[in-house]
Amino acid sequence: MVLGRHAGAARFAFNQCLAMVKDALDTKAKTADGSVRVPWTAFDLINSFNGWKRSAAAGRVWAVDSAGRATLQSAGLRWRSEVSQQVFEEAAVDCGRALAAYADSRKGKRRGRRVGFPRFKRKSATVVSFRIRNKTTAGKATIRVGDVDAGPRTISLPKIGILRVREDTRRLRRMLRNGRATIRYVTVSHRAGRWTISVTVQAADLHPARRHPAPAAGDQQGWVGVDRGLTALVVAADRTGREVVRVDPPRPLRTSLPRLRRLSRRVSRARRGSINRGKAVARLARCHRRIKDVRAHALHEVANHLVNTHDRLVLEDLNTAGMVRNRWLARSISDAGWAQLARMVGYKQQWAGGQVMTADRWFASSKTCSVCGAVAASLTLSQRVFACAVCGFEADRDLNAAANLAVWGEQHDAQIRDP
Repeated sequence: MVLGRHAGAARFAFNQCLAMVKDALDTKAKTADGSVRVPWTAFDLINSFNGWKRSAAAGRVWAVDSAGRATLQSAGLRWRSEVSQQVFEEAAVDCGRALAAYADSRKGKRRGRRVGFPRFKRKSATVVSFRIRNKTTAGKATIRVGDVDAGPRTISLPKIGILRVREDTRRLRRMLRNGRATIRYVTVSHRAGRWTISVTVQAADLHPARRHPAPAAGDQQGWVGVDRGLTALVVAADRTGREVVRVDPPRPLRTSLPRLRRLSRRVSRARRGSINRGKAVARLARCHRRIKDVRAHALHEVANHLVNTHDRLVLEDLNTAGMVRNRWLARSISDAGWAQLARMVGYKQQWAGGQVMTADRWFASSKTCSVCGAVAASLTLSQRVFACAVCGFEADRDLNAAANLAVWGEQHDAQIRDP
């Protein structure tokens, strides 16, 4: 298969670039020679791989002349012309990024968990994917979406040809035609029995009619608090406690759990290495993929609704990684996708020209009374109604938390504007 051949070429190029780096490091350590150059950046790795693929180290052939004498000649990587050369270059770029992340992590320049030295990609444990950059040849882009001769739901890739796609490409074709977007590169991946093409474009800002108007000077109101939970996925309210959005969680994992357990049992009961086990693993992977797609679709709808209807949102900083350590709530929290929803709201609101603030993690939004501001001593998860012991105010706990988040946004907006 053409796509599988390109994915294998990308994995091969990554492993070869990493092997050249490790060989250079070993040679430098053994000889203590400072003149040994280690290809570390993407540019050096591309040049090193291009030189290697044409050398005798990549491949040799026996040539017999008319006199019957056999000589060994350099042939290089003989199958390199069967795939797009950009696949090799992008694999070298990925190897350079992995090396840069490792170096920055050791020097303390990279935040987050420590990054180890890159490892070789195994065929059985690596996502099948490759990337192709868009170039212009003779005034024509090498990556084209919806050619007139090919049809609207097609994409043309260099060295591969025309591929039919399932999704509608009308909006993308219109943006490309009007000059509002430019294709940068295309990533082709294979997961759960399906090939997916992701087109990365450099697009202009949204039309002014679809962007939020800039707030007036001194306007500190209009903030909407967004509380994320398990009983209700999202509850949004303003500072007065008026509920504006309430969405129930889709719970795709809980819905598909009986089928997921059945498919998992079939995998565990099949003999390792058998064809039936491979089929069972593929069915299980498709089930997991559907759960992921259903969750992502629901979260996109919620994020779009929040961003399209409100220009200033306040979310709470949830310690999701710590919450999933609770054995009683880990499955439900993972099924809700709180962190993914916050990420979607963040970049969608940025596109729309709105504002998103993140409340302090230790702000007691659920235990604080939205009317008098008194903080309750305790509030268990089973208590779905907040009752204030000071003023007697009662409200749904999620609605009360959303109102407190809206108030927090107005207060901190004032501090930011007038320090």
